[in-house]
Amino acid sequence: MSDLPLEHVHIAPDDPSDEPAPAVFVLHGRGANEEDLLPVARSLPDSLHIVSLQAPNRLQGGYTWYDLDLSGGGLHQSQPDAADFERSRELITESIDAAVEAYGIDADHIGLFGFSQGAITSLSLLLDAPDHYEWVVALHGYLPASHSDVDPAGIADTPVLLAAGDADEIIPATRTEAAADRFATLGAAVEYASYAGGHGIGPAEHEAIVEFVTAQVS
Repeated sequence: MSDLPLEHVHIAPDDPSDEPAPAVFVLHGRGANEEDLLPVARSLPDSLHIVSLQAPNRLQGGYTWYDLDLSGGGLHQSQPDAADFERSRELITESIDAAVEAYGIDADHIGLFGFSQGAITSLSLLLDAPDHYEWVVALHGYLPASHSDVDPAGIADTPVLLAAGDADEIIPATRTEAAADRFATLGAAVEYASYAGGHGIGPAEHEAIVEFVTAQVS
């Protein structure tokens, strides 16, 4: 395994080439690990490098990108702990840069795919550096207060897929929809849908992810 700041799984494209290839960087949810989203990631176009990163902080049997700030009134209104959140975004950025060099990734064709905490982090990374990411899939997440008013240059027309669960009690669909509205206001090419179910990826949502990503890399 190549030396990245974060533990990870790398899956090369099916047809290796000497030329740099596009990639998707996968960010799991709270309490999971770098294996959690691989069943979905493996169904994406096989022209992609898949780099699934493991969050740095242990949490029970898994890992977390940051501690939660629950001062707003509970899990469904939580925000990232500011210091943890910044540290994780820095580690992810450093890991992406290292993976580009280690695996022959095309730095101009990088997507982010995150679920829950990974979605929150992915949306924030796009606002931190919109020129670094070609597209984003953010599932069952929200736009944190730290980034709610960020208005960067270079985000116009960036494809962003946001999805929520209409029965999600951990991250209510209203929070995801608010993030979709904010990115639309910023000029991103937003697709948003709410699916039947709770805090997980169902078959219809999975199908929409594959369709969206295929359209970005074809």
